[in-house]
Amino acid sequence: MRKVLPLLVLLAAFPLLAAKQLAIYFIDVEGGQCTLIIGPGGDSLLVDTGWPGQQGRDADRIVKTAKKAGLKRIDHVLITHFHTDHVGGITQLAERFPVANYIIHGKNTETGKGPDNLQESFDRAAAKATTTIVKPGDKVKLKGLDIEIVAARGELIAQPLPGAGQPNPLCADAPRKDADPSENARSVGFVLTYGQFRFADLGDLTWNKETDLACPANKIGKLDLLLSTHHGSNQSNPTALVHALAPRVVVMNNGAKKGGDASSWKIFKSSPGLEDLWQLHFAVAGAQEANVEDPYIANLQSPGGGNILLTVEPSGQFRLLNFRNKFEKVYKPR
Repeated sequence: MRKVLPLLVLLAAFPLLAAKQLAIYFIDVEGGQCTLIIGPGGDSLLVDTGWPGQQGRDADRIVKTAKKAGLKRIDHVLITHFHTDHVGGITQLAERFPVANYIIHGKNTETGKGPDNLQESFDRAAAKATTTIVKPGDKVKLKGLDIEIVAARGELIAQPLPGAGQPNPLCADAPRKDADPSENARSVGFVLTYGQFRFADLGDLTWNKETDLACPANKIGKLDLLLSTHHGSNQSNPTALVHALAPRVVVMNNGAKKGGDASSWKIFKSSPGLEDLWQLHFAVAGAQEANVEDPYIANLQSPGGGNILLTVEPSGQFRLLNFRNKFEKVYKPR
């Protein structure tokens, strides 16, 4: 379904989320990650803070989105892992907008000047709030939502989520890659459930860890919406996981020249039951062969700044809106 609304109508409606509605803003930070979740009770969870520098570009985009959504503070900021494109913007965000609590997997597991600077930046920002360290099986408390941590600091949930655990026939031929010692493999990943609607964000979790979530049995179960892991990188997003999750929709948080690899794009597009793939950016390397059609791309050029908004009704019906071209599509409950 395609529905184009006048710009003034969209701008007027944008801050006023319906009661009991879940809203997820996929904020463009040029190939980093930044996802703002506002639960049906009004609680907020920001996943990652984008890049540093650029005169506070990413922090400004977060604050603009938060204010238009009616927030006066962010209740939780979850840092999936300590890499610059995920935690680099934390200092500038903390200077611009109140944060009540930070969620992490623990201290940075990488060492050296760069990682140490990232840890110090986080520590300075977190000094003004509380910090929660999570492990697999823990819950993030947002009213009306079930958010379970499925990966953290290299560990994964031991038991399948409710309704999951089916044997995965894709595991028999599932390839493995070299072990990843970096923070990527330590990413905090979670599954969010709102009624019948299910969404997963696995940060930058890499190939082997994702395969272990899906093999020999699928510990997560099927999804309505998947945020591409690692910006759609070919170091993540194995077929054994993506096709087992069978998401109805994938949102790829790529940049123009970061992520959005053609091989991952093809895995998403061939996933059973996929209805649509949406992208935050046109992937330059993918050319026309590995990019979706114009309506489903939030930014055709870089720098961008266009977001994608997901809203979910209690019935399980959900809607995606592209801020650039005002294209929206409704997905009926299954």
